[in-house]
Parts: sequence; structure tokens; C-alpha cells
Amino acid sequence: MAKKRVVVIGGGTGNYQTLTGLKEHNLDLTAIVATTDDGGSSGRLREELGQLPLGDVRQCLIALANDNDALVQLKELFGYRFNGAGGLSGHSFGNLALAALTEITGDVPNAIAAASKLLKIQGQVIPVTLTNSILKARLQNGTELVGESEIGQRYHDLDVPIESIYMEPKAFAFAPSLNAILKADTIVIGPGDIYTSILPNLLVDGISEAIRNSKAQKVYVCNLMTKPGESTGFQASDFLRLVCKYLGYFEPLDYLLINNEKLNERQYKKYSSAGQQPVKLDIMNCKPLVGRVVALPLISKNVYARHDPTKLSEALLTIINES
Repeated sequence: MAKKRVVVIGGGTGNYQTLTGLKEHNLDLTAIVATTDDGGSSGRLREELGQLPLGDVRQCLIALANDNDALVQLKELFGYRFNGAGGLSGHSFGNLALAALTEITGDVPNAIAAASKLLKIQGQVIPVTLTNSILKARLQNGTELVGESEIGQRYHDLDVPIESIYMEPKAFAFAPSLNAILKADTIVIGPGDIYTSILPNLLVDGISEAIRNSKAQKVYVCNLMTKPGESTGFQASDFLRLVCKYLGYFEPLDYLLINNEKLNERQYKKYSSAGQQPVKLDIMNCKPLVGRVVALPLISKNVYARHDPTKLSEALLTIINES
């Protein structure tokens, strides 16, 4: 029996949690990853070397890396971040390795392929675009924010909602990402910061059209928490509405997967002090936007409010097996 073809679209920690769990199952996995990061190690390499930022690609490679004993240290190495002072401080070894492989092999796809072989990944990782574009946002008061880091970590006008986001210059889909989407049995969108991890993929020319045209079932995994400046006060339907808007989708998505487990006391205190709240399921507002709502306990038990990879993958697997 052929493996189910599953495409995961997003970026950052959300993709990492999803892929870490799904790779334990017998699936044909593809991660399609945003390339708009301009902060931290990725942003510095982007500025200094003129390369695409591959920090989210690195996280997906680590998530899909083979877990056998021989590769444990290599996997740790790709996730290692330098401390202290000096030029290397804050840099991720994996980002440096991908930058070096890009120069050695001549381009980003070959660099990712080389890293994939080194880590013996269980699946494939594809950048959504090879266009070196800048993510921009316009607030409802007319203010323009330039760059993913300014949008995702703004410290002013936090009470002013984002009106729209766009990319300059226009970004065009990397052909393998389109092929993976069109051949998929299931497309999983999210979880991840809505304006800086999820929607940038849908801004890339050709991606939304491919998702609409794909016969795959479409699943949106909702965030656990709101984020100041991006999704303050959002409920589940607000996330769904944005995804549908940027997909140009006039039909409901097939599934919404959302957590229904309460945060523990330590998690709640940590996040509420930062202005973040658990995302509530407003099911009546969701009904016009999605075919089925699946609400399950999905949260991890550690100090961070993140999706538990095992719980998430088991929930997704039930949906995937219905395709």
C-alpha cells in the first residue's frame, strides 16, 4: 500500500512540532517552508552573504533527521547556538552549515539536499520560494512595518491590528513546492505565528492557487496562544478567516484541529504575564469556514505552551487516514 503523501506548510517551531511527531509514522512527508526571516542568525547571514534565510529550513531538517545513535551528535550540532561575545555569538551552527553548503554546492536547493543526506532525513524539505523578498505589513492606522522581525516582535502600536501583509519584490513559487502540493493527499497548514510563519507562504505567487486546485484534504492546525501585535484577542475563527482570505478560498477548509486542554498553572502565569491568552474555539463562527472541527488535548506538559508532537501527530493521523 502506497504511503499517504502529506505536505506540511508553515515555518518555525510549529513545523518542528508537527514534523517531529509525523515522522514516526509511515508517511511520505514534505515540509514547505517560509523564507522571509530577517532576524537573529538567519537575518545576519542574509544581510552579510546575500543568501536566503534558512533558519526555518534548518528546524525542519532537524525535526525530520533520523534518530539513530550514529546521528544524535550531528542532529545536536545542527541545533547548536553559539554563546558569549564575538562574531559567532547568537549564530546557529546549522544556519552556518547551510550557508557554507550553499556556497559549496552553488545554490540553496543543492545545499538543502546535501544537508538532508547528512542528517538522513525522513521526508523532504522544500523552500516555498527562492525569491529573496521582504515581508511587509500595513497597520490599520497606515503605519508600515518592514521585515518579519519587526512585524513579529513590534513594541509599539500593539493595540493597532494588522490590516494586510505583502512581499516586495513579488515572490514566485519554487516549482517542487507546487508539485508536492498538487500531489498531496493531505495538506496541513500550521500551527505557527499567523502573519509571520503561515501567511507568508500563501503570499508566494502560485502557492494559494495550487492549494485550491489540489484534491488533498486541507487541515488547519490552530495556534494554542494569541500573540501581542499579531493576534491579540483572536479566537479560532479569526485565524481561519485569515487563512481562507489569503488562500482566496471561497469554500470551507476541510478540518480545523484545535486544542481543548487547559494550560497548567505555570504555563498560564508565564504567558498571561506576556499578554498572551489561550485561543478559544468559537464554533458557531467557525462553521461557515470549515467542514469539521476536531478539538482534542494537544498541549505539551512542559513550561512552554507548545503542541505535543505525539498528541498532534496521532490527531492528524486519524484525519490523514480518512483521505
